[in-house]
Amino acid sequence: MKFTTHGTTIEYDDVGNGMPLLLIHGFPLDRSLWRSQIEGLQSAARVIAPDLRGFGQSGDAPETMTMDEYAADLKALLDALNVRQAVVCGLSMGGYIALAFLAKYPGMLKGLILANTRAGADSEQAREARYANAQKAFDEGVPAIAEGMLPKMLTEATRANRDSLTAYVRSMMAHQPAKGVAAALRGMAVRPDRTSMLAAINIPTLIITGSADTLIPPSESEAMAKAIPGSKLVVVPDVAHLSNVENPDAFNAAVREFIGKLK
Repeated sequence: MKFTTHGTTIEYDDVGNGMPLLLIHGFPLDRSLWRSQIEGLQSAARVIAPDLRGFGQSGDAPETMTMDEYAADLKALLDALNVRQAVVCGLSMGGYIALAFLAKYPGMLKGLILANTRAGADSEQAREARYANAQKAFDEGVPAIAEGMLPKMLTEATRANRDSLTAYVRSMMAHQPAKGVAAALRGMAVRPDRTSMLAAINIPTLIITGSADTLIPPSESEAMAKAIPGSKLVVVPDVAHLSNVENPDAFNAAVREFIGKLK
């Protein structure tokens, strides 16, 4: 489906019935990241999965796309769908956007799911690497970035033994537009530190991570879980950064249980 906001087009899936569940993909990915969740959770929720601006089938992004700007796009989408409250689930960069969404539109969240993400800002070194990769996307192409990221996205065992899954993730990353990839990198580089807001989060919160995630280690999720009152932490064993892809059954079970407890 297609929606126009802020001068660009957002492509999205909207399936199932029940509690609205907004799925925000990570970097450099698109809504096909959530194929197992779209299929596996639509019996438990109304699953809304958009391509962020600059990714997948959505329209172009500006030179820099901040987390607040992504959140504004998503708020406009929910408004257009007459969704007043949703469970907002973000993975990796999607988690940065979910926290931005919470900061901007707190009344729209029924629950929060933070997967393989962190609340802190980039270090100076990480920020410089973002800017370097933004230029690399144009100089060497997005496939070069995809190849560099693949070992951090999936475990070695998955890359060695699950060829079709590895090809799916590699292709999803490699096919993203350079302009959108660069815009997201610049936006992540300037995102604020959200750590101070964690203690004030007063909605049900689920935190999911992978035991083998080296890109954003489980310690980051553990720190968020300690800071957010009443939150629940689920560590999926033997998966890396894309916990929802490597073990969708465990990921979906955690989300389904979480949604089932919301009133």
